[in-house]
Amino acid sequence: MDIRTLIPEHKNDFERVEMLKNYKVEELKPIIYDLLTWLQDMNWPIALEIQNILLNFKEDLIPHIRTILLTDDDEWKYWILTSLMRKLPNHIIVLLKPELERIRDHPTSDELQSDLIEEVEEILNRIL
Repeated sequence: MDIRTLIPEHKNDFERVEMLKNYKVEELKPIIYDLLTWLQDMNWPIALEIQNILLNFKEDLIPHIRTILLTDDDEWKYWILTSLMRKLPNHIIVLLKPELERIRDHPTSDELQSDLIEEVEEILNRIL
């Protein structure tokens, strides 16, 4: 079976979410980033379920979160910071310290206009 067929196709795709729960973390690694796209808006019905699945990936999330923090999608960054990263243990979050410090110390104009700085400071205070 092609693991990519398990990627939800719409925000109410609970059928695929339930199927994802039957796979081991190792089997789902190739689609981590695809699953993270479902955290672009935590108001989507499947977002919380996807987040709970993603939390099992621990350190494997880091390169993907790093990529998200480098995008121009401030809403996605916001949800990653306020939802997913709040549930990750400190020893994992500290691996993203340079990216978090960049947002805090050298934010883009869009990051300045969003609530990202406050969220980043809160996370940094937790790990420092």
